Amino acid sequence: MESKKLNCWEYKNCQRIPGGLDVEKYGICPVYTDNFTNGSNCGKNGGRVCWIISGTHINGKNRGISSNNFLKCMKCDFHNLVQKEEGKDFKSAKDIYNLFESK
Repeated sequence: MESKKLNCWEYKNCQRIPGGLDVEKYGICPVYTDNFTNGSNCGKNGGRVCWIISGTHINGKNRGISSNNFLKCMKCDFHNLVQKEEGKDFKSAKDIYNLFESK
């Protein structure tokens, strides 16, 4: 039996989802509401491509768009888990960006 594939907010126990403890301070995470990437890597909204969405947090700090922050995401245990779970069907950052350009 295949186990459920978690979204980042489930895996990281993120509190920036509706009803979460950090919503008042930081707002709802854009990953949770980004429906453009819905279904990518079998996730809900941006839940399994969080590394390409600006406005996420790394260790409680806002992650903007920069190559340094992106590289941190590539080393994240969740990114590595998604890559392993998706195998040959893994949608990389380049795949997702190509999706943006085609729309």
